[in-house]
Amino acid sequence: MDRTENARLCQFPVTRRKLIQTGGVIAAANSLTLPFSLSTIAAEQPPSPQEKRVWSACTVNCGSRCPLHMHVIDGEIRYVETDNTGDDNYEGLRQVRACLRGRSIRRRIYNPDRLKYPMKRIGKRGEGKFERISWEEAYSTIASNMKRLIKDYGNDAIYLNYGTGTGGGTITAPWPSGRSFVGRLMNLCGGFLDFYGDYSTAQITAGLNYTYGGWADGNSPSDIENSKLVVLFGNNPGETRMSGGGLIYTFQQALAKSGAKLIIIDPRYTDTGAGREDEWIPIRPGTDAALVSALAWVMISEDLVDHHFLNTYCIGYDEQTLPADAPKNGHYKAYILGDAKDGIAKTPEWAAPITGIPAERIRHLAREIASTKPVFISQGWGPQRRSNGEMTSRAIAMLAILTGNVGIHGGNSGARESGFSLPFGYIPMLDNPVKASISMFSWVDAIERGAEMTALRDGVRGQDKLNVPIKMIWNYAGNCLINQHSDINHTHDVLQDDKKCELIVVIDCHMTSSAKYADIILPDCTIAEQMDFAQDGSTGNMGYVIFADQVIQPRFECKTLYEMMTGLAKHMGVEQSFTEGRSQLDWMHYLYDNARKNIPGLPAFDTLRQQGIYKQRDPNVHQVAYKAFRDDPHANPLSTASGKIEIYSRALADIAATWQLAEGDVIDPLPVYTPGFEHHTDPLIKQFPLQLTGFHYKARAHSTYGNVGVLKAACRQQVWINPLDAQQRGIANGDKVRIFNARGEVHIEAKVTPRIIPGVVAMGEGAWYDPDGKRIDKGGCINVLTSHRASPLAKGNPSHTNLVQIEKA
Repeated sequence: MDRTENARLCQFPVTRRKLIQTGGVIAAANSLTLPFSLSTIAAEQPPSPQEKRVWSACTVNCGSRCPLHMHVIDGEIRYVETDNTGDDNYEGLRQVRACLRGRSIRRRIYNPDRLKYPMKRIGKRGEGKFERISWEEAYSTIASNMKRLIKDYGNDAIYLNYGTGTGGGTITAPWPSGRSFVGRLMNLCGGFLDFYGDYSTAQITAGLNYTYGGWADGNSPSDIENSKLVVLFGNNPGETRMSGGGLIYTFQQALAKSGAKLIIIDPRYTDTGAGREDEWIPIRPGTDAALVSALAWVMISEDLVDHHFLNTYCIGYDEQTLPADAPKNGHYKAYILGDAKDGIAKTPEWAAPITGIPAERIRHLAREIASTKPVFISQGWGPQRRSNGEMTSRAIAMLAILTGNVGIHGGNSGARESGFSLPFGYIPMLDNPVKASISMFSWVDAIERGAEMTALRDGVRGQDKLNVPIKMIWNYAGNCLINQHSDINHTHDVLQDDKKCELIVVIDCHMTSSAKYADIILPDCTIAEQMDFAQDGSTGNMGYVIFADQVIQPRFECKTLYEMMTGLAKHMGVEQSFTEGRSQLDWMHYLYDNARKNIPGLPAFDTLRQQGIYKQRDPNVHQVAYKAFRDDPHANPLSTASGKIEIYSRALADIAATWQLAEGDVIDPLPVYTPGFEHHTDPLIKQFPLQLTGFHYKARAHSTYGNVGVLKAACRQQVWINPLDAQQRGIANGDKVRIFNARGEVHIEAKVTPRIIPGVVAMGEGAWYDPDGKRIDKGGCINVLTSHRASPLAKGNPSHTNLVQIEKA
C-alpha cells in the first residue's frame, strides 16, 4: 500500500453534495459541503477519463450494512470510499460510514486465498488438497450424487448448513435457508433437512419467546435520549456495531443528549465503556441470573416493584397472577424470597460469592434501578451464548418487567436494542416438502446418529424423530463446518470419515477452514463482481437500502450463486421452474418492483443505482417495543399463550416435565438461576481453573475479513488474562502461551490486562483455524476449546462456557 492510498484510506469521508431531504428521499443539489477545513485535501476532483465510481456494499454478518463507493481504473478497484450522502446528525438522514473492515474490502477481493476454479478433493477432508475441474464436471458430479442420495436415503438426508457470510444480501442471501437460491433449488428437487436457530441468538430467541412471544423486541437506541439510566448486560455495540451502519454512533449521540448514567455489567471492560461509562461492574461469566435474582430480592423486600404493571400485564409474578394449574408457591416472588421448593432466599449475600459482586453494591444497584425511570435495560447476545443462556436471557428481562420499564419511551424490554428497517423483501419462498428440522448446532450429531435423534431428547422439530443421518451438506457463504463450530477436533474426525457424510459441497470466495473439508468447491463471486441489494440496514431510527452494483467483472472462473444453481437446476431437470425465465437482473427488477409497493418513497431502479443508497427516518421517531401492548393489552395481546408477559410459562413447565435432559441441564417455568455446565464451581475447575469466554473482535466480522493482513496486524489475535492470573503462571504481556483443555490446544500471544477479571480469560472469536501436525492451533481459533454439548432448551451453542488452563509456551 503506497502513501497515496494510505492517505485516502485514512481520510474522513467527504460530503461532495449538499443533500436535500424531501419525504425521506435523498436528492442531490449542485453544491459542495466539506465537514472540515482542509478543503485543499478534500476538494472534489473530477474522475479521470478512464476512472469510474461505482456504488457497492459490505454485506457481511456484522449486524450492519454499509455502502462502499469504489473507484475503478482499467477494470481494477484502486481504492474504496464510503457513504458521502447525508450529514452527521443522528436525528436526520445521517451518513452510513463503513468501518475499516468494509474499507479494506479490496484486500478481500484481491486476496491470494481467492477460490478461482471449480475443484474436487484429492486428499483427505481437511488437508486442502484439490484439483481443478470444469463447471460441467462439477454440475454433473453434484447432480448424480444428489440423485443417488435422494434415491437411497430420501431428501431429508440432504442438509443446508448455516451460513451468513453474505447476510446483508438479497440475491446472495444464505440465511434462512428458504431465502437462498440453494434452498429454492432443493425445494424443487424434493426438499431438504432444514435448521432452526442461529449461532448468534439461539438461546435468547428460545428463552424470551416464552416471556414475550416470538422474537423479543427492543427499543431503538435513539430512544435512549429519553432515558435517565442505561444498564447494559454484556452488550458491547462499540465493537459489535461499530460502523456507521451499526448502532454505536446513534447510541452515543442519544446518550449524550439525555445525559443518562451508563452502567456496564460485563466480565471484560469493553470498548463501549472506554471511559464513556459511569461505572463498570465486573461479573463472573454465566452468573447474570444470580445477580438479577438478588436485585429482585431487594426490590421485592423493599416494595420497589411496579405492582400495577405486574398485575395488569404479567402472568406468574405472585399468587394472584399465577395460573390456576401451577403448583402452590410456583410464582416468581416465592422463588426470590425463598418460599419456593429450593427454600433459598436470593439475597445479595447469597449472590455475592456467585457473581463476585459485593452484596452492598448489589443493594445499591437494585435501589438505583428501581428508583429511576425510565431505565433502558438491555442485554447483548454474549450472556445468552452459554450453557444456561436461556435462563440468563429471561432473568435479565425481569429487571425491565419488575420496574415497569416495558413499552415506554426511554425504557426497554431487557432484550437487545432494535430499530426501524425497510420491508424490502426476498425471492419467493417455495414450500419445503421435508418437514423435519434440527437445531443449527446439531448437524454433527445428525451425521453420527441421525436416525436416533428425537424431538424430546434432541430438539427435532416437525416430527418425532429423524429418519436418516445427514449424507450430504450444502455449505454456502459460511465457515461453520469447522471454524465457527464447537469442538473442532471432534468435528474434524466426523467430517473426515466420508462414509458417514458422503458429499460436502462448499460455495465460497476464499479457501476458508471449512472449504478445506469440501468434496466439491464452487468459486463464488464477491459482492463487487455482481449486482445485488443490501437491505435490512438500520441505524436504529433510520432504515436504508443500498444498491450494490457490479463493480468489476468476475475474476478467474467465478460464478454467481444464481448462475451456479441455474446450471445445476438444468442437470436436475427443473431449470424452468427454478428460473421462471428470469436472469439475475430480472430477479433484481422483480424484487425492486415489489419493494416499491411496500416502500412508496423508493425511487426508480436506475435512480437508486446512480444514487447508491436510499434512507428513510422512522416515522414514529423512535421504536418503542411493546408500546401497543402497554397502551391496550386487550386489543394488542402478545403472542404468548396467555397474551401477556409470562414470568411463569406453562409451556416451559410442560417441556420440563416431558423432555429427556442430560444431568445438570435445567428447564424451568420461571427465570431461575442455574449454573449450567463448566461453570466456576464445576469439579473440573481443579484441572482447568480458568473460565474462557469469547467476544466479537473488531478485526473480523466473525471469520470474515480474517485473512486481511492489515487488519490482522492492527488487531493481533491474543488471549486476555488478568495480571493476577498471569503472575501466578509467570506470564508477561506479549508472551506466547498455550491454552488447553481436554478438547484441544491453542498457542497464541497473551494480553495481560486488568480489563478482564481474575479467574476469567477471553479470546476474540472468528480467527482462522491453523493447526500444525499435532493439531495444535496457531491461529487462535477459540472453537478448538469450546464444548459441543448443546444448551437445554434451544439446543444452541454454549460458545462462552469453557474451562481451560493456560501456561507459558
